Amino acid sequence: MKNLGNMLKQAQQMQSKMQEMQAKLEAATMEGQAGAGMVRVTLSGKGDLKGIVIDPSLMVADEREVLEDLIVAAHADAKQKVEAMMAEEMSKATSGLNIPGMGGGGLGGFKLPF
Repeated sequence: MKNLGNMLKQAQQMQSKMQEMQAKLEAATMEGQAGAGMVRVTLSGKGDLKGIVIDPSLMVADEREVLEDLIVAAHADAKQKVEAMMAEEMSKATSGLNIPGMGGGGLGGFKLPF
């Protein structure tokens, strides 16, 4: 029974840490950029697109394909930063928890649904 009590305590700790992490992610924003900053994309910590800034010099009909590629690249940059932040927050949230099957404190490759 002592082991069950410890598992329940750890589950409660993890739930609390996960709620804190969710709040941090909701409040955070990450900016990605491409073309030496000529295109900047801002994503929330959950990956929602919050804004885009395009240098006026790219607003030329002949440059449409370049602009489209830069938007995709800036989004990918921002998304990578959001994923890195999520991984860091998840690591913090699960550190010190010895949860079976999770490598002693990580989520062992589990993906979150956001």
